[in-house]
Amino acid sequence: MRLATIEQQGEYRLVIEQDSRIVDIGKALEAYPAKGIPTDVMEVIAGGEQGLERLKAYLAALPSEGSSDAGYVLNSKDLVYGPSVTRPGKIICVGLNYRRHAEETNAPIPKYPILFNKFSNTLTGHGHDIALPNRVTQEVDYEAELVIVIGKKAKYVGKEEALEYVFGYTNVNDLSARDLQMRTHQWLLGKSCDDFSPLGPYLVTSDEVGNPNQLAIQSTVNGEIRQQSNTSDMIFSCDEIVSYISQHMTLDPGDIILTGTPEGVVLGYPEDRRVYLKHGDVVTIEIEKLGKLTNRMVDEPN
Repeated sequence: MRLATIEQQGEYRLVIEQDSRIVDIGKALEAYPAKGIPTDVMEVIAGGEQGLERLKAYLAALPSEGSSDAGYVLNSKDLVYGPSVTRPGKIICVGLNYRRHAEETNAPIPKYPILFNKFSNTLTGHGHDIALPNRVTQEVDYEAELVIVIGKKAKYVGKEEALEYVFGYTNVNDLSARDLQMRTHQWLLGKSCDDFSPLGPYLVTSDEVGNPNQLAIQSTVNGEIRQQSNTSDMIFSCDEIVSYISQHMTLDPGDIILTGTPEGVVLGYPEDRRVYLKHGDVVTIEIEKLGKLTNRMVDEPN
C-alpha cells in the first residue's frame, strides 16, 4: 500500500494511492461511513497489521465507478504534500553507511553504526520549496537516503527478526550544511536546519517493498544524476540497523531511521570542484518502488 499525507486548509489528510487513483480517506468516510478506519498516517502505523487490513478492506469495498462525484478521488496535480510521516517520536540517522561514500570522503569504514539525530523542525513534504539558511551556511549538500519506518515496539530485537518490526519505507533528502556539520565533532547543527528532511512522497508498506537491502537509489540536481547506487552497498543493512538500535533504546511505532547516503555528494568532490546547492536548484531523490521526492532550493527571505 502507498500512503501519503496531503495538506488542505492547514490540516494534514491521509490519502492512499491505489489502482491509479488517489483516495482521500476522510472524504471517503463522509460518503461511506465505517468504524475503526484511520484518517491519519500515524494512526495507520500505530494500528499495526490489523488496522492496515481494515483499511485495505475498506478501500476494496469502495465503489470504483462514480467515485469522483463523491469527492474522495483526487487529482495528483492538485495535491500539496506533507511529510509522509508527520509526527515521528524519534528521527535517528546513520552516518557513513555506504562503503563508496566513506571512501570518497576518505573516512574509515565504521565498526559500528554512527548514530545522530534530527528533529521535527526538519520535516517537510514533496514539492515544497526549501529555504537555504544563507545567513549561517553556504555549503548545503544533498543526500539521497532510504528511511525505515518502525511499525511495532522493538527492544532487544535480533537481526533475523528485525524487519518484522518495520511498517514501511520512504524517501528522504538528508540535507546537510557541511560547514556547520564539520564545525565540531557533533554533526547535529549541520543536519537540523528547518526543512532539512523532506520525506515522501509516499510511505510504502514493507510487503510492497520486499527486500530493502536491494533497492536502486539515486539523486539528481537540475536533472543531472549526482548519486546512483544501490542499498546493497550499505555497510550496515536495514535489519542490522534496526537490531543494533533496539539494543540501546526502545523503538516505537512511527519512529524513523535514515539509513545513510551513497557516494556522489558534493562533499565527496575535490575542494576546487565543490558546488553546493543554490537558489533555484531542483533536487530529486528516487528510490526503487518508493517514487520520486522533488524539492526546489530557494534563498531564505531577509
